[in-house]
Amino acid sequence: QLQLVESGGGLVQPGGSLRLSCAVSGFTLDYYATGWFRQAPGKEREEVSCIKSNDASTYYADSVKGRFTISRDYAKKMVYLQMNSLQPEDTAVYFCAVGRVLGPVQAMCVLPNGRAFTSWGRGTQVTVSS
Repeated sequence: QLQLVESGGGLVQPGGSLRLSCAVSGFTLDYYATGWFRQAPGKEREEVSCIKSNDASTYYADSVKGRFTISRDYAKKMVYLQMNSLQPEDTAVYFCAVGRVLGPVQAMCVLPNGRAFTSWGRGTQVTVSS
């Protein structure tokens, strides 16, 4: 049974850092993409960053480019999101999602509401506040 479990969320002051982790288990896809998405109260879910398992190609939303870094440990089926210089507008529930590779990672990541990704975790809360 496919399972995704996020961890690492919490409360941090503006300018601080957090590292989110996503443990993926229970599937045998050779090639997959993992995405981080977020949803703030009253807003639609939006893409943050995505990475492909085989070549580690990545995509970042403009709002996080230069501040967030996605990485993966292919053998351990772990995906990470290092978040630096956090700002109050980064406050949201962050979700990890997995999907079969359908094409370039950017094309997958930007589809509305993460529709290229078929399996989702429950999310982890990130709150940036002083």
